[in-house]
Amino acid sequence: MKPFSPPVERFIQDLPKVELHVHLEGSMSPPVFLRLVEKHGIPGLPRTPEEVAAHYEFRDFARFIEVYVASVRVLRDEEDFALLTVDAAQRLAAQNVRYAEVHISLYNHLSRGIPAAVVFAGVEHGRREAERRHGIRLRWIPDFPGDYGAEAGEQTLDAVLADGPPSVVGFGVGGVEVDRAPFREVYDRARAAGLHSLPHAGETGGPQNVWTALTLLGAERIGHGIGSMADPRLVDHLGSERIPLDVAPTSNVRTRAVADIAEHPLPRMLEAGLVVTLNSDDPPMFGTDLVNEYRTAYALGLDLPDLALLARNGVAASYLDAAAKRELAAQVDAVLAAARRG
Repeated sequence: MKPFSPPVERFIQDLPKVELHVHLEGSMSPPVFLRLVEKHGIPGLPRTPEEVAAHYEFRDFARFIEVYVASVRVLRDEEDFALLTVDAAQRLAAQNVRYAEVHISLYNHLSRGIPAAVVFAGVEHGRREAERRHGIRLRWIPDFPGDYGAEAGEQTLDAVLADGPPSVVGFGVGGVEVDRAPFREVYDRARAAGLHSLPHAGETGGPQNVWTALTLLGAERIGHGIGSMADPRLVDHLGSERIPLDVAPTSNVRTRAVADIAEHPLPRMLEAGLVVTLNSDDPPMFGTDLVNEYRTAYALGLDLPDLALLARNGVAASYLDAAAKRELAAQVDAVLAAARRG
C-alpha cells in the first residue's frame, strides 16, 4: 500500500466531506458510552476504557450485531440522545464533514419501550445544538433490523410517520442481511409518504439482495453494496443508472465481510465506473472515522483526484439542496486545484 506524505494528509484534512452512511448509535464514543452506563447503572456492560476496547472486538458480523444491540441499551431518555448527537456531530465537524445523513436504529429503541417521540426530541435537540456550535448539517434515516421481519419495519415506519420531524429524509433497513423482498410493502408506504429508499444490501449478502433492493424497494442508494461486484450485469446496471453505493472499507474488514483491507473492492468499483461514496459506518466501534477512510482509500491505490471524486460523489448523492451541492462541489474542486499547484 502507498505511504502517506504531509501533502496527502493535508489534502485529506482540507477536503470538504459528506457522510451518508453512519449510524448514530454506532457513533457512540467510549466516554459517552461509559458516562451513560454509569448514569443508568446498567449491569453487564463495560465499566472502563479497556473493557470498552475489548467489547468492540468483533469476530464476525453476528458478533458485531450482538455488541451493537448491547450498546444501544445505554440510551434511555431525551438527554441521552441529545448528548450522543452533539458528541458525534462534533467529531464529524472536526474532520471537515459539512453534512451527514445519519441512520437511527429506531426499532431497537421502540422494542425497549422508548417512544419515538423521545428519540426524535433528543436527536433534534442535539442536531440544532450541533448546527449552532459547529455549522454541520444533520439529517436522519430511521431504520429497522431486517432479521426482525417486516412487522418491525411496519412499526418503525408508523412511528416515523407519527412523530418524525422534517429532518427525516429516508427510510432504511439494516441488521443481519436477509432477503429484502418481504419489505416491499413497507417500502411502498415509506416512498408514498415522501421518504427516500435507503436500504443496506450487498454487505454480507450477494448481488441478489442488491437487485431486490433496486427492483422491489425502489432503492435510490445502496448501503455498502460491495457484493454487487460478483454480478457483471448488476455492475453495468448500477453504473448506467448512476445509483450511488455508500461504501465503508474499514467496517467491511472489521465485520469480516472482507477478509483483508488489501482485498477490498473499492478500487475496482471506481474502475468500473460506479458512483461510490466513502463512509465510516460505526466509527468508534470500528476504530476509524471518515478521515481515516480517505487515508485507507489512498493506501489502496487511489490518487488525489480519486479522493476528490469520492467527495464529490458524496455531495451529489446527498439530499442537500441544489445550491448547497454546487457550493460544496466547488469547494472540493478548489482543494484539489490547490493540491495540484503544490
